[in-house]
Amino acid sequence: MKINDDLVVLALPLGEWVMNLSVILDAEKGATLVDTGVPGQAELILEKLAAEGISATDLKRIIITHQDADHIGSMVALKEATGAELLALDVEIPYIDGSLPPFKMPPPERLAENPGLKAMIEALRRCPIDVALRDGEVLDLAGGVAVVATPGHTRGHISLYLNRTQTLITGDALTSSEGTLGGPMEMATPDMVAAKASVVRLAELDVKQIVAYHGGLVDQDANGQLRRVAAE
Repeated sequence: MKINDDLVVLALPLGEWVMNLSVILDAEKGATLVDTGVPGQAELILEKLAAEGISATDLKRIIITHQDADHIGSMVALKEATGAELLALDVEIPYIDGSLPPFKMPPPERLAENPGLKAMIEALRRCPIDVALRDGEVLDLAGGVAVVATPGHTRGHISLYLNRTQTLITGDALTSSEGTLGGPMEMATPDMVAAKASVVRLAELDVKQIVAYHGGLVDQDANGQLRRVAAE
């Protein structure tokens, strides 16, 4: 689904849920995928990109918002298929490439009760990250893409702000449901104090559209909704 001239969102299944992967468009510098779904979805992602007129060779970089399995799952396979560079916030990289153990992991009893989740985690493949991002950095893509550190869900979680279209890609820093913005998912967020502070920081931005990884597009009074959530 095309959100504006700078952004396409791909909807991918995750059981009964949907993941919303953002694709930042730049005619000169190529496409940038944000996050990669779960293991085994590389081919599906490439098919969805192709349906939007984006070939494997058009995909030049992949930004990872954070280390969770439903965000890095097809990272290695996509890199192998496209040659795209991998980018992530400097402090999150060791958790993504496997240098450090995951910041959070489902307890053994939950894995025992959920063999699908256990299989997904065991299927994760890791590789080095090519480019370390810094908080506050502005990428020379699509009129400027600002990197905003939004810790809480993980230590090095990031959101992205597209300056030209005033579009905010939140990863898991926020959620949404049928166009209504919500806060971070508490059960999956170890540090809610930091997560809420991150939402307050995001609310300082002037936004017209918000894309939450879990929940999708918020485009009705996005600024007002973001400030409402920040005040909760």
